[in-house]
Amino acid sequence: MNLNGIDFDTYLKNYPDKNGYFGKYGGAYIPDDLKKAMDEITEAYFTICKSSKFIGELRRIRREFQGRPTPISYLERLSNSLGHVQLYVKREDLNHSGAHKLNHCMGEALLAKYMGKKKVIAETGAGQHGVALATAAAYFGLECDIYMGAVDIRKQAPNVARMKILGANVIEVNEGLATLKEAVDAAFAAYTKEYKDCIYCIGSVVGPHPFPMMVRDFQSVVGIEAREQFIEMTGELPDAVVACVGGGSNAMGMFSGFLNDPVDIYGVEPLGRGPALGDHAASLTYGTEGVMHGFNSIMLKDENGDPAPVYSVASGLDYPSSGPEHAFLRDCGRVKYDVVTDDETIDAFFTLSRMEGIIPAIESSHAVAYAIKLAKEMDKGSVLINLSGRGDKDMDYIIEKYGIR
Repeated sequence: MNLNGIDFDTYLKNYPDKNGYFGKYGGAYIPDDLKKAMDEITEAYFTICKSSKFIGELRRIRREFQGRPTPISYLERLSNSLGHVQLYVKREDLNHSGAHKLNHCMGEALLAKYMGKKKVIAETGAGQHGVALATAAAYFGLECDIYMGAVDIRKQAPNVARMKILGANVIEVNEGLATLKEAVDAAFAAYTKEYKDCIYCIGSVVGPHPFPMMVRDFQSVVGIEAREQFIEMTGELPDAVVACVGGGSNAMGMFSGFLNDPVDIYGVEPLGRGPALGDHAASLTYGTEGVMHGFNSIMLKDENGDPAPVYSVASGLDYPSSGPEHAFLRDCGRVKYDVVTDDETIDAFFTLSRMEGIIPAIESSHAVAYAIKLAKEMDKGSVLINLSGRGDKDMDYIIEKYGIR
């Protein structure tokens, strides 16, 4: 497939370029004292990413520890209730630790061991990245510091408990809005002081090069599996693929398997309470170009050009920017990015739970909500949703705020 001069047959080999750019997005906007650390990570990754020993070990871990491949489930009752369009979900909720995050955390922790590091540092919003990295650290015998906003700590108490049980040190961040952006700020600040002995394991396809590329590569297992499984199940490709987008790791993992196929691809952002600044976190829909956390992408800005306050019912999506590759795919027209509200998301959360026996994460419920809307607009066909995580972590918050419907 060739679109706007981009050959998607060779896309994954050509993007990002050697400096970490997807077109004009990406790069590494970092202080000089961190450049050496990032260069070290880049060199180590490129050294081992083609190593049969590294690849073989990662495949063994995925098979024997993570429980991969995760299945695709056909949503028969939900599909029948909507008309003629058939809905399917890729079950990343069944990946060990309950979400897609372990896919890149095991890879990053394995890289840390290769580099001789003793500790991993990360931020987390919904807590799934924190749980996944704490899991990986326990598996490999590494120390683990997880920075988490105070607001998210209260919303995601089950995941905080899991991280602590797994041996991680959960560090509460109280600055600013005390959510995901502030957790990233604090984790980066800690990393600048400790980079000789540790590695910062970014939780999404964001941050300075090589992280957007590296996390995408580790998450691409989702799209590779899903494409093969869907063809085996149905004999054809899906008509549409849908995933939620905050930073965008689950989406890039899924999308990477279908970029060169005649498939419509949709990234779903959180519109939250509405389009007013501060009421949503839909950066690709409402944002403009800007640099934050070491990379150039599309971001939501305040009147001073700084990262704007953001909001989402989903702790894992309330980030004022998105991965640079998502910005590039938006601009070239390969992926359409759209929004759903909190209300639509919560309706989808209960709908999938009641009709299919699958309790989705609130983040994933954004993708389910959009797929339901899409199915109502299509006359026929099929939609494959990336169910990026399970909703165990969200149940106390849902019950407290919305009750049992």
